[in-house]
Parts: sequence; C-alpha cells; structure tokens
Amino acid sequence: MSEDQRPSGSIRVPEGLWVKCKKCKEIIYYKEVQKLQKVCPKCGFHFYISARDRFEILFDEGKYDIFENCIIPLDPLKFKDRKKYRDRLKEAEEKTKVNEAVLNAEGKIGGIPVILCCMEYEFIGGSMGSVVGEKITRAAEKALKERKPLIIISASGGARMQEGIFSLMQMAKISSAIAKLKETDIPYISILTDPTTGGVTASYAMQGDINIAEPGALIGFAGPRVIEQTIKQKLPEGFQTAEFLQEHGMIDMVVPRNKMRETLIKLLKLLWTP
Repeated sequence: MSEDQRPSGSIRVPEGLWVKCKKCKEIIYYKEVQKLQKVCPKCGFHFYISARDRFEILFDEGKYDIFENCIIPLDPLKFKDRKKYRDRLKEAEEKTKVNEAVLNAEGKIGGIPVILCCMEYEFIGGSMGSVVGEKITRAAEKALKERKPLIIISASGGARMQEGIFSLMQMAKISSAIAKLKETDIPYISILTDPTTGGVTASYAMQGDINIAEPGALIGFAGPRVIEQTIKQKLPEGFQTAEFLQEHGMIDMVVPRNKMRETLIKLLKLLWTP
C-alpha cells in the first residue's frame, strides 16, 4: 500500500517493532522478547541469538576479550555452485559483522576464568570450515596451556561443503585437541543450540564432560528424511529435539537461556579446582 492509499488516521508500524514467534505464531513486542534474552514470553521458544549477545549474557558483567580473530577463510577448492564461495564469504561477513562462523573469547563466569567459543549460525549456517576448526583448536590449546575450562556453544548445519575434505578434517583435529583436555582433567562443557547438526554433532558438540542443550533445539547428524529412507522405519514424534535426546541419554540436561549462566557457574564450581 502506498502512502496515498493508506487509510486516513492509520498508524504506520515501524519495521522491527514486532516479531512473530516461529512456534506459537503469536505477534510479540520485540523489546519484550529482548528483555527475556530473545525468548518468547508466550511459549518459551528460543529465538536465534548472536555470539556477542551470548558473551554479554554469560560473562561476568558482560566483560570479555576476543582472541584469534585475525584468521580468515580462503577458497582452496575455488568452489562455485550458484555463486562463488568467495562471494558467499563476503556476503556473510557483511551480514554478521564477523569474519567466520565462530568467535573465541576469554573472561570470567562466576569469577572463574574460562575460554568460550560461540558459533555464529547466520554466517553460512554456522558451517564448520577450516578456519572454524583452527580457531576452536587454538581455543582448546589455549585452555590447556593456561589451565582454564573450555566452553563451546554450537549452532551449525555441519561441515562446510564449499571446503570439501578440508572441512571434514576439522572433526578429528578438534577432537584431538579436546582429548588432551580430558587427559589433564580440564573441564569441557558443550552447549548445543538450535540447530546443531552434521559433522559438528558427530564431533566436538557431543564430546563434553557435560552436554547441555537449550529447550527445543534441533540436534542430530542426518536429517529425518534421510534416516527414514535408510532404516525404512517411521521416526518417533519429537525425534532429534533436545528433550528427546535427554530422555534417551544423549545429552545431560536441557537448560533455558535465562538459567544458563547460573547453571554454568554451578557446574564450573563442581568440576574445576584451579
């Protein structure tokens, strides 16, 4: 509708003032959602949240330092599908204001110094490329060297197809670094958010000493359709949700976003004595 066609006395609603919940379909005042850490006040649906927003929520007084932020992805395969991989990287960086699908930060949670990696789903679906693998590996090595607990927050569609075998190699690379933490009894806590799938689920996302998920998060390796076609069986209701996985022993707990910080503080005090 043009300005001339707008009914007399009608109010133009500013863009972004209201948001529609993907689960309950309610129209909600956006500032109300923000106050609840981007959780729907009607049904508890957890909206997408950026890595920096998570840092603000989890670190003491929202204070943290980003590290290993100068590593940038290349295009080793000169990959092109509908568009060049280099163009996808450029678009993702412009959209998210970060240069890869993970951010590394250090700070304190409950007074305990920690290393925290958080994946940025809006950067090419949080896919795991060679730089994501390198940054998380370096974070694990830093945690080992400085003897600090490691926390990784996953949100990913899996390995990045544009990097082929280079992305798949990151699964073993990161897993090896995490194994060294376990050998020295340094805690590793994994937090799985919506969605956590593919090679990320098949490696470090499920290797925590404690595996936590946000409510309703989609967690799995292959998609339901692929699994049904492979095993020739109908999948149960709620398959691959956080609650289903907890019920079947795949994760340890499901924790709402507004309880995540206090839960981490309790776990860190339980698991870690510097």
